[in-house]
Amino acid sequence: MRLRSVELQLADVAAAARFLQRTWGLLPAGGEAGVRFFRGSGDHPYILSLREAATPAVGAITFAGAAAELDALQVRLRAGNTPARPFAVLDAPGGGAGFTVSGPEAQVYCFVTDSTVAPVAAANDTPMQITHAVLNALDVAACERFAVDVLGFTVSDRTRAMTFVRCDRKHHAVAYAHADVASLNHIAFEMRDIDAVMRGFGRMREAGFAPVWGPGRHGPGNNVFGYFIAPFGAVIEYTAEVSEVGDDYRVGNPEEWKWPPGRIDHWGVSVKDSAPIMLAERTFRFPTAVEGAAPAPG
Repeated sequence: MRLRSVELQLADVAAAARFLQRTWGLLPAGGEAGVRFFRGSGDHPYILSLREAATPAVGAITFAGAAAELDALQVRLRAGNTPARPFAVLDAPGGGAGFTVSGPEAQVYCFVTDSTVAPVAAANDTPMQITHAVLNALDVAACERFAVDVLGFTVSDRTRAMTFVRCDRKHHAVAYAHADVASLNHIAFEMRDIDAVMRGFGRMREAGFAPVWGPGRHGPGNNVFGYFIAPFGAVIEYTAEVSEVGDDYRVGNPEEWKWPPGRIDHWGVSVKDSAPIMLAERTFRFPTAVEGAAPAPG
């Protein structure tokens, strides 16, 4: 199982698409009126989709896996009396059968049989994939229980701010951040290396977008980071060197993940512009809680 994509619903798909292709560095992967797909340089058919809607919302967080993995998850869902909504073919690049399931705070998780495309070898400064999506939650403990007990994910670390969970060897595919609204915190796009992250910084600065946090190196996950606010309102991150962990990884606790005074990352040089970040983190909520939002995939 691995994280594949995030769907965002918003009013001006065309303007968002121009930014994502010309400035952020994603590659077009098809679409039609009202919906656009984008891929990275990795082997996913697409990693981000935009769907036209009157109100900003998170349509779905999509995971791809082998058919046997999806079958095992469906058995797990039935055992826990968790409803799943099946679909025969996902209406998106790569297709595939699967199902969607709702989380405790109207999150929509989509699971689809995995399919791949040829990586783009020459795209050194193109994001490879989405390595994680962080979701704001009113009840982080309930979201953690759902991810672990229902979806079968594994906790990697807990801090005072959030809980990190994984579905493969990447330190986290999803994290749940303590908040007063259920919404998208940010989407992290994995770059090839630190140089690609920094070239992304340069490209964004040249286009008139200043970073709101970074560059720096996180604690949990140990990844290099740089955060920006997209013109359509979402917080987006360039990242690299995300830790890979095994079954023997020891779960860290909030007391162990405390920074010394004046430091908010390993390097101790990052500056965080918290006010615009906090505002942007409230923009994209979940569709069943948003009037007029388009239906989720499947």
